Amino acid sequence: MAKVIHMMVRVLDEARSVAFYKKAFGLDVADRLDFPDFTLVYLSNAESPFEVELTINKGRTEPYDHGAGYGHVAFVVDDLEAERRRFEAEGLNPRKIVEFNREGKLIARFFFVEDPDGYKIEVLQKLGRYK
Repeated sequence: MAKVIHMMVRVLDEARSVAFYKKAFGLDVADRLDFPDFTLVYLSNAESPFEVELTINKGRTEPYDHGAGYGHVAFVVDDLEAERRRFEAEGLNPRKIVEFNREGKLIARFFFVEDPDGYKIEVLQKLGRYK
């Protein structure tokens, strides 16, 4: 059986991205592998073994094109309103909270935020299938 272990995004500024993911989601550097042309930084926290891998290509100065295929990565939280207020206080510019209902039943509550490189991140309330 396969097990999901990480997702990777290419970023321009390692320090800026590490600071964002720490501030937003409490992710710390779990490992850092430096190579001649690039650096890999693995971020995680005690909530899950899943990691965010940051790839920093040395010498790159132009922002990455996300193309038409990238959607988002999602994190789940216990208290969506409190997290959104915290994001606002931290200057992370969260979008408004959205609710999805189906057949009169609440199935999802969430907001989006973008990391320093423009990657979209969904923050979901623990509810239903999002645990």
